[in-house]
Amino acid sequence: MRQHAPHHSEQLKPAGRNRRRGTTVVEMAVILPVFFSFLFALFEFSHAYMVISAISTASKKAARYGVAEGVSTAQVAARTREILEDAFNIDSVTVMVKDASAFDTPGTDPSSIDYQGLSNIELTDAEPRQLFLIRVEVPYDDVAIIPPFWIKGATLSGQSVMRHE
Repeated sequence: MRQHAPHHSEQLKPAGRNRRRGTTVVEMAVILPVFFSFLFALFEFSHAYMVISAISTASKKAARYGVAEGVSTAQVAARTREILEDAFNIDSVTVMVKDASAFDTPGTDPSSIDYQGLSNIELTDAEPRQLFLIRVEVPYDDVAIIPPFWIKGATLSGQSVMRHE
């Protein structure tokens, strides 16, 4: 009996499959880090947006609370922390209650104001229709899911300005 020689295409199939498997491994080694970097960035930016939204909401609710007669600055700060504690760890949150009469001046650019330099205000002593500011700040490093190596020293903040009644 004579055995026939394998066809040329039959000889290349196993070698071709092995080469394709090697190509797949290389492609995965290149694509997976990019994919996971994108995925982690998506999680991180979504979380940062959630924190900013929570801070803005808390400052608005606290400002509305502070509008009423007889509510103190300490009560407003405590209310702000109470609202935020369900969203994230509030150990590094800074709550400022400031006199915002600088905003009454026409042509004031809010980006030029040093918020920490504004004078503190006690809301129980505030005049009717006096502007006050609730500003909440938290270092991004303290609320990030993945420790940020690309943004150092960033601060997430939100604020609300209201008139006292």
